[in-house]
Amino acid sequence: MTSYFETRPIGTNPGGISRRGFLKAGGIGAMMLASGMQTAFAASAYPARPISVIVPYSPGGQGDLFARILSEPLAALLGQSVVVENRPGATGMLGTRNVIRSGADGYTALLGQTGEIAIIPSANKDAGYDTLNDLQPVALVGDSPLVIIAPAKASFSTPAELVSQAKDRQGGLAYASSGTATPGHLAAAAMTLETQTDMVHVPYKGAGQAMTDVIGGQVDFFFSSASAAMPHIKAGTVKAIAVASLERMGALPDVPTLNETIVPGFNYSLWGGYFLPKKTPADIVQRLNQDVNALLARPEIRERLEADGAAVRQNSSDEFLQFVEQEIAKYRKVIDTLGIKIG
Repeated sequence: MTSYFETRPIGTNPGGISRRGFLKAGGIGAMMLASGMQTAFAASAYPARPISVIVPYSPGGQGDLFARILSEPLAALLGQSVVVENRPGATGMLGTRNVIRSGADGYTALLGQTGEIAIIPSANKDAGYDTLNDLQPVALVGDSPLVIIAPAKASFSTPAELVSQAKDRQGGLAYASSGTATPGHLAAAAMTLETQTDMVHVPYKGAGQAMTDVIGGQVDFFFSSASAAMPHIKAGTVKAIAVASLERMGALPDVPTLNETIVPGFNYSLWGGYFLPKKTPADIVQRLNQDVNALLARPEIRERLEADGAAVRQNSSDEFLQFVEQEIAKYRKVIDTLGIKIG
């Protein structure tokens, strides 16, 4: 019988691995353990220096507003400065690429929005990134429904009347957008598909020009952001026809949704949230998610976001990921159906 304490020649082991191989394997294991400990230490020590939040558009837009409302209180929670940097260019692609290439250490975040996150990679073959492969969703900050507005003197006042006139008028109605493959363009295109109407797309170079021509009556309607539409609705220079969310807006309680009138399930909005490069340590993603949600629970911050027409709801990083996946699929369907391409 072989004893458990049987001596073996030096340089061998129960698994038959040589002493050199055994030590080598042990060394690899030690390196992996050390690497894991370093990653865990880095995450637990996070943040050790200031954090940059990249807004891939010029100052003044919704994403810029979201980032700046949260920057100071987020810095207080993290114990480090949170610096908002505007890096506009290429319809949001430039700033997005900068974040992806910054390194997955949690020190450069993106305040990403509907366009560059859910639309551009499907519509532009030269985008240079894939949202789900290159970015890690952290937390949704706000979700602002699009609002259909029309000239104050438009002959239609309800979604049903809009569709009826589009079908009756030779050539259909003309709708404005702030550019091809923008959320407003694709929302209007989706409505034309769902209602089987013939409408003419008139793209502008920005929402300001589109709004001017809606007010002047040069175009029939415009899927506008709620924040941009509200001052003109209150002033009476345009009228709100419908809201593109599943539920009515608190700021426009008398304006129906497309969901409840002509297109069940219709839901198009402008949203913004925090993203980090893919492969950022899970502990860092979780830390930022928790801190952002803690801020969204504060009444004063919620009120500031809601004043801009944004719906605010707390969410985990997994829930935000599912939301982003659904948004990408929704817009891709419209883009592929109509063959919309930019770039």
